[in-house]
Amino acid sequence: MKTTYNFPCNIAQTLNIIGDRWTLLIVHEIMVGNTTFSSIKKGLDGISSNLLSDRLKYLEQSGLVESTLYSDHPPRYEYTLTQSGNDLEHVFNSMILWGEQHLEKCYKRLVHEKCGNEVEISYYCTHCKENVNDLSVLKIEE
Repeated sequence: MKTTYNFPCNIAQTLNIIGDRWTLLIVHEIMVGNTTFSSIKKGLDGISSNLLSDRLKYLEQSGLVESTLYSDHPPRYEYTLTQSGNDLEHVFNSMILWGEQHLEKCYKRLVHEKCGNEVEISYYCTHCKENVNDLSVLKIEE
């Protein structure tokens, strides 16, 4: 049985969906174009077939991934991200930026395609129509 966090916190509840080992890496493989079981497995050296299959099923049940049958004999599926899955791109970009600042060895950089310079994340208030730095996390009362 899967252990879950059972308290009202966005971070905890998100980790219940994407916090298992390999899960975010599977989503990332699909995001970068590895959309078949074999191509995902090839991109994730060390993951077992059973674990990959279980994670893909769970991601589909959680609404992050959709599968489409592309071969009947044997049955083979192509995996695509839903909008919810695609929205994790912001999480990946944040992790790339964090890693660039804090990992001993950096493997990726996040750059502006047009000029090749590194970018940073900013927060934008849709009401005030401006970038903001003064953020607060508010608890939503039930």
